[in-house]
Amino acid sequence: MATNSVRLDEELVQKASIIAKALNRTTPKQIEHWAKIGEMMEDNPDLPYEFVRQAIIAQAEREAGKLETYDFG
Repeated sequence: MATNSVRLDEELVQKASIIAKALNRTTPKQIEHWAKIGEMMEDNPDLPYEFVRQAIIAQAEREAGKLETYDFG
């Protein structure tokens, strides 16, 4: 993964640092998480935040091999 330096508002970085610590993430990973959510919300403006959050969780579960087949009916 390539990395780039980006200038960010200090207040944003401080807030990300606090939230990251609470959620056991690094500050850059917290900012990436927020960016991912923002991108998904902009691409799907009619979806509620909770649906987007659950989609991110489901994707992580799938990548970890933790999903089970659901049988309809």
